Amino acid sequence: MNLSIDMQERENELFVKVAGEIDAYTAPKLKESLHPSAETENDKDIVVDLSEVSYMDSTGLGVFVGLFKTVNARGGQLKLVGLSDRLRRLFDITGLGDIMNINSKVEGGVE
Repeated sequence: MNLSIDMQERENELFVKVAGEIDAYTAPKLKESLHPSAETENDKDIVVDLSEVSYMDSTGLGVFVGLFKTVNARGGQLKLVGLSDRLRRLFDITGLGDIMNINSKVEGGVE
């Protein structure tokens, strides 16, 4: 159950490429990596590329819900890109697909 996180900052944007599985064991690592930037800077947009995430459970959803709330409260936007059909379905079933900015295509993310 490995998770790798690659982060690149560009002006008011943080690009994050996540690879592996997001579950109860790896979600704390993801949260520790993402939340400090979201909590300390106003008007920062965060783009998370999930194209290499093979699995995510409700713990991972919780990380993104918390991140979404924090980023929005500070005037930024959270954009999730590169979701597989399975991940997209997970967000849609929970109703988060209607609330969050989700795009199946990766646009200018981390190389």
